[in-house]
Amino acid sequence: MLFKTKPKRNVLVVDDELINREILGNILCSEYDVTYAGDGRQALDILRSKKISFSLILLDLMMPYIKGEEVLAICREDPDLAQIPIIVMTQDKDAEVASICAGADDFIAKPYNMPEVILARCRRIVDLYEKKSLIDSAEIDSLTGLYSTDFFFEYIKQLEQYNNSKMDAIVIDIEHFHLINEIYGRKKGDMILKKVADVLSEELVSNIGIACRLAADTFFIYLTGMDDHSAFADRLTEEMSLFSHSSARIRFRIGINKDVDRNDSPEQWFDHAKLACDGLRGDYTKQISYYDQILHDRQIYHARLINDIDESIKNHDFKVYYQPKYAILGDKPRLKSCEALIRWKHPELGMISPGDFVPLFESNGLVQKIDRYVWEEAAAQIASWKEIYDRSVHVSVNVSRIDIYDPELQDILLGILKNNGLTTEDMLLEITESAYSDNADGLIEVINNLRAQGFKIEMDDFGAGYSSLNMLTALPIDVLKMDMEFVRNMLSDDKSLKLCELVMDISRFLNVPVVAEGVEDSDQLDMLKKMGCEYVQGYYFSKPVPAEEFADLIKKENDYDHD
Repeated sequence: MLFKTKPKRNVLVVDDELINREILGNILCSEYDVTYAGDGRQALDILRSKKISFSLILLDLMMPYIKGEEVLAICREDPDLAQIPIIVMTQDKDAEVASICAGADDFIAKPYNMPEVILARCRRIVDLYEKKSLIDSAEIDSLTGLYSTDFFFEYIKQLEQYNNSKMDAIVIDIEHFHLINEIYGRKKGDMILKKVADVLSEELVSNIGIACRLAADTFFIYLTGMDDHSAFADRLTEEMSLFSHSSARIRFRIGINKDVDRNDSPEQWFDHAKLACDGLRGDYTKQISYYDQILHDRQIYHARLINDIDESIKNHDFKVYYQPKYAILGDKPRLKSCEALIRWKHPELGMISPGDFVPLFESNGLVQKIDRYVWEEAAAQIASWKEIYDRSVHVSVNVSRIDIYDPELQDILLGILKNNGLTTEDMLLEITESAYSDNADGLIEVINNLRAQGFKIEMDDFGAGYSSLNMLTALPIDVLKMDMEFVRNMLSDDKSLKLCELVMDISRFLNVPVVAEGVEDSDQLDMLKKMGCEYVQGYYFSKPVPAEEFADLIKKENDYDHD
């Protein structure tokens, strides 16, 4: 709230002489609400009652019962009173230095013959303390007592002015901390955060360094360089294990940028450490990751890919390849449909593997741009094949987790089909099995709406995700795509073979067909055919190929039909 006129602050005047109290009251009353105490004992009673929040204390030194020096000492030792500024008043000018050393903020000599000077000093002290209070509240994280992020980086810059030691930037993240809050409550979560802060503070006692809490469960430490941080990591884990007992298992991910490069900014040091920390997500084999040149190069590479995506979409550097799916239960395998797969022919970097850019774009939401590009390219290609070959080749396109929860998804897909003169029968939608486990109820609603429009839904990579058998009965799907790892190992590994048979049993129970991915030889094909698998795709028939090469497969199919 902004005040045109600031509300009056409260000032406590402590003096055993009535005339002195009245003089000070007359000087201050125009700008402050003044409360009076005739001695130190009365002053402390007023302060401890907490009925009034004081912005300043004017304290006489020579008083009965409790002297001013004692009141000053008591206030400075009491956490509730220590933040109130105190101006000492006395006739003894020799007491000025001793009073300032004891914690007084200013000194006014008696008699009070300069009212303007007294009022100006009071204004200055009150203003300084209010600004300091605002700074203090922004400087320290109220929960943990560590620095806030902005002050953390500012103090690092100050520290660097006289520190030439090797220093490490460390990022600590608590794995799945949100689950601790959800399962055990926010109070328990806050206790854990405070304990982590205590352990970090203890680590700093014997080292040059500072620490801050960046966000809910992420901590930054700037610390004297160490050859090995495993002892620190083990101590942190052990301390937290003893603290939380068995109620909450706590795992830390620790990213370290060793011997930071002074040519980079402090923010960059911790960006690098966080990159190492984030690289440990899902990896339970180790707790510490060090930033190195490989991570740096990957970071630069990923930044380049992110920067170039829009230009490459505009210039059609992204290419859609098509891998055929064949129906195999008849006398001769027949081309049934195909899957659209993205490739990136970068003008400077050459062909970029989808394994490099697809997970990257999935992590930052840019995969929506790629998916929409594929949908539009595939739709145009379907329409072209229809016109040239008088044949409808259904194309399966990927719908990512991010796409699924886009409220405009259905309108976008229907709009693309309409613009190309197609129907929902021409384009199949592939959704990975793991997406079903994220938010099954929400996803089922979206898919039901898509199926109501006529779209067919394929569950991709079935068997590699996390769907429960119980959930399968409620999933709105039209096709199961068997994960290629099962097919690849089915002839050499009994478990993989049994899993293939299980997928086929599930498909019969659900009354939906199966597409087996990754078929590479005739033995695999024959085994799948015996199992009753209806469709396959894989290198045995064709690798993913550009549209013009896929057209040759359509021609062959047309020639077969005319024979």
